[in-house]
Amino acid sequence: MTKDMQSLALSVSHNGSIESYMQAVSSIEMLSAEQEKSLAVRLFENEDLEAARELVMSHLRFVVHIAKSYSGYGLPQADLIQEGNIGLMKAVKRFDPNVGVRLVSFAVHWIKAEIHEFVLKNWRIVKVATTKAQRKLFFNLRKAKKRLGWFTHEEVQKVAEELNVSTKEVLQMESRMANQDTAFDLGNDDDESTSFSPAQFLEDKSTDVEMSVINSDWDELASKRLYAAIKTLDDRSQHIIETRWLADDKLTLQDLADEYEVSAERVRQIEKNAMKKLQAAMAA
Repeated sequence: MTKDMQSLALSVSHNGSIESYMQAVSSIEMLSAEQEKSLAVRLFENEDLEAARELVMSHLRFVVHIAKSYSGYGLPQADLIQEGNIGLMKAVKRFDPNVGVRLVSFAVHWIKAEIHEFVLKNWRIVKVATTKAQRKLFFNLRKAKKRLGWFTHEEVQKVAEELNVSTKEVLQMESRMANQDTAFDLGNDDDESTSFSPAQFLEDKSTDVEMSVINSDWDELASKRLYAAIKTLDDRSQHIIETRWLADDKLTLQDLADEYEVSAERVRQIEKNAMKKLQAAMAA
């Protein structure tokens, strides 16, 4: 998506109040199945960005609807909508009109995925869920809780059965969710004699300046050698290594397979051979 489209879809945090934004997107006319198919074909076959813009705009109200269901996490509604809009744009970019489903059905996964990632990163300073299984348990457990406080033994067993996990995992996740963040440093108004912060209990160790300089020089040298080694690869191998390991928005094997019109296994083989060459070059 272009920067123009990004600024359009993410304008929720810049153009007035959240209520004004919701009213604006709700007034945008929805597309019929025929209109949606026509626009999707234009984007899919001709990379028509105007068609992409219309598809995104017509589904912004749907993002608002999904984002509202995550209001219980105490995060700004505007941020939740903004992350959902990013997911919507990713869905529009990947939508294949020949599959035979409506865009809204395809996009719901991408919208929720972006919102879930945002919630997990910002709900607590310390992450409560890191693995895929823990993330699933976190969001399902939030839905399953019918009251505040701790579950009874029977409720724990029921949730464990419904989510196909152990009772231990349910109790561990509930405990994580119940914990509150503690500030690392005391605030300006806090009394050191009665207030607690982790910073009060850290040992004061002076930094070894010599080792810091040595480590910094070593890291810089290693980086130069790595990028020099990458330049010895062919263009396709360079692109695969850079987009799979060095880019901020990393691509999957399937993304690259689609780009080069080969199988994901072939991309994996190219990546494996390239890594061997890099290891050899770095060890020389």
